Amino acid sequence: MHIGLYFGSFNPIHTGHLIVANHILEYTDVDKVWFVVSPHNPLKDSHALLNEYDRLHLVNLAIEGNNKFRASNVEFQLPKPSYTVHTMAYLCEKFPLEHFSIIMGTDSFQNIPRWKNYEQLTSNYKFILYNRPGFKVEETYDASISIVDAPLLQLSSTYIRQQVREKKSIRYIVPQSVEEYILANRYYQK
Repeated sequence: MHIGLYFGSFNPIHTGHLIVANHILEYTDVDKVWFVVSPHNPLKDSHALLNEYDRLHLVNLAIEGNNKFRASNVEFQLPKPSYTVHTMAYLCEKFPLEHFSIIMGTDSFQNIPRWKNYEQLTSNYKFILYNRPGFKVEETYDASISIVDAPLLQLSSTYIRQQVREKKSIRYIVPQSVEEYILANRYYQK
């Protein structure tokens, strides 16, 4: 089985994430997409992160009923901060019969040289990249890549957190179950 690994903080998950994941299922040979919730991305500030278990729960709410999507907490048991190279090695050892590809935007791929042991990633794993405006892939770093033109929304988790802080609606930009849970638990209000 070919599994696309969509890494992220998902702080919170939103409709844009789901559209990209669904597009990759429809237009590539990926059989399932796993949303890998990262407890702490070493390239991002962690002060605004909701607890990883709460973010995992929001992902589970967002993908409920879709058996081609899975929320993964694999990085919760690995040393922090989370390094993709360690996660990939762990997953390949734990699931030797599966074939894994890494899903990311072309904007993130441009930062790959900043990742720990990125040469191991680019030489051992396939990358499925979705186009982000203004971030054309000019250097592949010897990676096996395929690029898809997924429909994109100008959405970000930062924008959603700001909307919540300002007591503005997040309806339609996150699944309804996610919106209800965020509001009921007063997430992102500070």
